Amino acid sequence: MRKLIVNADDFGLSSGVNRAVEQAWQQGILTQASLMPGGAAFDEAVAIAKRNPGLQIGLHLTLVQGRPVLPPEMIPGLVAANGCFPDNPVAVGMKLFFDPTIRMQLRCEIEAQILKIKETGLPLSHIDGHLNIQMHPTVFTLLTELMPLHGITSFRITRERLLENLRIDGSRLLGKTIERGIFGSLAHYAENTFKRQEIETAVEVKGVLNSGCMTEAYLLAILDRLQPGTSEIYFHPGCLPDAEISRRMPDYKHAEELAALLSPKVRERLQQLEIALTNYRGETKPYV
Repeated sequence: MRKLIVNADDFGLSSGVNRAVEQAWQQGILTQASLMPGGAAFDEAVAIAKRNPGLQIGLHLTLVQGRPVLPPEMIPGLVAANGCFPDNPVAVGMKLFFDPTIRMQLRCEIEAQILKIKETGLPLSHIDGHLNIQMHPTVFTLLTELMPLHGITSFRITRERLLENLRIDGSRLLGKTIERGIFGSLAHYAENTFKRQEIETAVEVKGVLNSGCMTEAYLLAILDRLQPGTSEIYFHPGCLPDAEISRRMPDYKHAEELAALLSPKVRERLQQLEIALTNYRGETKPYV
């Protein structure tokens, strides 16, 4: 049987994201959301999660293009002069890999993000990351130490079949090939590590190669091609106008992604294909 986890990233980033998440949960196929502890609308997102207890919540680990949880003076090696994480993911990745002096700062910030969500009383089930930073080798190593300590049993291993994607959408050939090469190697390492731990992962994650463009047409095309087992598809839904998401992700199709999550055509196709909606806890969501 094929099962599908439907996740919304960037929960807590802004009110526009939060409204979209709640709507997609109540009226659409969304089964879970990943919360940004440093997001400007974090408290609002927590309130939404608490009044929708079936919505599973995970950590959207943020170490680039966002705000830290710890005071900047405690993690000077991780933040820019403005006290926020740098915007350049390549530069951040290189620093995290080659600068061992910031490892303890990194561990403390990651744990602080975990604890900020746990302290709300919300059950924290899974970890993924902004720009998939959870897959960075240094970050991943620290997460394998911290997850058992905090009872976190699910993790997004970023892996997606390149050829299947290109058959549907042939754009960004070079960029997708590079992304698949990088994340493919990191996914192989993560899979081997998790064989020794009781960590739940999906067989494939859709949304990596078409991030920000998960439209109804694209979603309908990929449903037929889901593999046996449990897959995850992640979205970046948003209600516009919203200055924060437009500033950070000007090319993302936030409203169209929300429409895909609410689409009657998508629900009908899921039923036809007998694909069950689920989350990392294994709970089944009925078709709305």
